[in-house]
Amino acid sequence: MTKGSEPEPASGPPIDPQPGDLERAILGGLPELTAPQMAEAAGVTRDQARRLWRALGFPEYPDDTPAFLSADADAIRLLRGVMDEGLLDFDLAVNLTRALGQTMARLADWEISSLVQRVEEMTADSEGVTRVETAVRLVEQFSRPFEELLIYAWRRHLAAAAGRIEALASQDDEDLHVTELTVGFADIVGFTALSNTLTEDRIGDLVELFEMRCADVVATQRGRIIKSIGDSVLFVNDDPVRAYDTAEGIINVIGRDQRMPDVRVGLASGPVVMRLGDVFGPPVNMAARLTNVARRNRIIIDAATAGLLPADQFETRRMAARPVRGFGIVEPLAVRRH
Repeated sequence: MTKGSEPEPASGPPIDPQPGDLERAILGGLPELTAPQMAEAAGVTRDQARRLWRALGFPEYPDDTPAFLSADADAIRLLRGVMDEGLLDFDLAVNLTRALGQTMARLADWEISSLVQRVEEMTADSEGVTRVETAVRLVEQFSRPFEELLIYAWRRHLAAAAGRIEALASQDDEDLHVTELTVGFADIVGFTALSNTLTEDRIGDLVELFEMRCADVVATQRGRIIKSIGDSVLFVNDDPVRAYDTAEGIINVIGRDQRMPDVRVGLASGPVVMRLGDVFGPPVNMAARLTNVARRNRIIIDAATAGLLPADQFETRRMAARPVRGFGIVEPLAVRRH
């Protein structure tokens, strides 16, 4: 088969797909070890194996149920080796494992949902081939290049995160977990009511397009998306002007697209705590609260952000003071470029 061509149909009579075919193709085998056997093979205690497995995001199984592969024991043995060398203690190993598990779980769901349509198309083009057979072939051909891309992307993001920490470390007496950022919160106006009028497929398409366009704008302005929750996106930028450009860009590609719903964006600035891939602190909460008072396709900022934007480039207008949950009486500001 030439590079880039469709998977070739299997030769000979078709073989009925069996339960576990797809799992076997992905994992390279089927579960054969019980939990005690897996812990023994990995060289850890049963409790340690249980905590690490839970941290990965998987349920526990009865001790007499074969639910693990030799590869599971190999993975935990790798962690044990790192701990034995003194690079990590057990609690830190659990913490990093939890981060890995949550990240990979979302990536896996995203990957599978994206590939389902491709499996349907390829099955329709191959007479006598089942969806499971098509999925197995796709997994076999796609897994290796995707794994290489995964490692590459992780290293690039690791280098970027290390660079941010290095920049903080160069400042005297700075907490390496605390930094000054402008936090942005963008959400779709009236999403709950809107979702009640759309089909499930249309809702999924809308959310996917919203997240994709927001991610493109944030990346263009050298910011980072911290999390997306269906109808809203939380992003950060260490440059308040770029944060404003991000907010304006989101409005341009979503709110001003007649095929998309309106959006609102709130910006707030100040010290935030960076932990577990998330950010915490008053600016995060303020940015989210400000979207509740923003008009459709408008940007609302707090006083701290207004003080950081160059007066010769931006015009701000104080809005009526109002109670903001968790902050008391607040005077938000509308902002626009000259």
